[in-house]
Amino acid sequence: MPTRIRLQRKGKKGKPYYHLVVADQRAPRDGKYIERIGAYDPNRNPALVEVDREKAMDWLQKGAQPSDTARAILSYTGVVFKNHLQNGVKKGAFDQAEADRRFDGWMSEKAQKVEAKRTGLVDGAEKAFKDRVEAERKKSEDRAATLIAKMNAQIAAPAVEAEATGEAPAAEADAPIAEAEAPAATEGEAPAEA
Repeated sequence: MPTRIRLQRKGKKGKPYYHLVVADQRAPRDGKYIERIGAYDPNRNPALVEVDREKAMDWLQKGAQPSDTARAILSYTGVVFKNHLQNGVKKGAFDQAEADRRFDGWMSEKAQKVEAKRTGLVDGAEKAFKDRVEAERKKSEDRAATLIAKMNAQIAAPAVEAEATGEAPAAEADAPIAEAEAPAATEGEAPAEA
């Protein structure tokens, strides 16, 4: 029975996630499988990839062939590299300690890359938020300056027209301001007459 390591689609329309399964090659995509060895969720950033390395290694050693996408996932998690190292140990190219040392070095480097991507995404999101807030603040200040300039132009327009015609500005326009500035009469005092 030829076995394949492949993805089994789950989730709803437009939001898929996948189980990494070992199945008979003739079984349908979402049908019966032999064993589930991992999960893959491409909706997250970075994508969630969980693989049981021991089970995956066992199936690769038994001869299960991964599909193209499953091979990429297994390569991302280091299973393909570990299988390659184990085959080197079997052939006598190097010993198990050397294989473990190489694999640990590769895994630490991979973990640093993934963590750098995560921090880069977080930093990028924070920077984008700060830039957006700064742009909104600048736009708000520009609008306020435009409104102030427009209001000053409206206030100055009657005075400029009056000066151009040679007439004195209307006293009625200044009267409400003068009344508002005059101190209010206290209870015991008589109002001052002008």
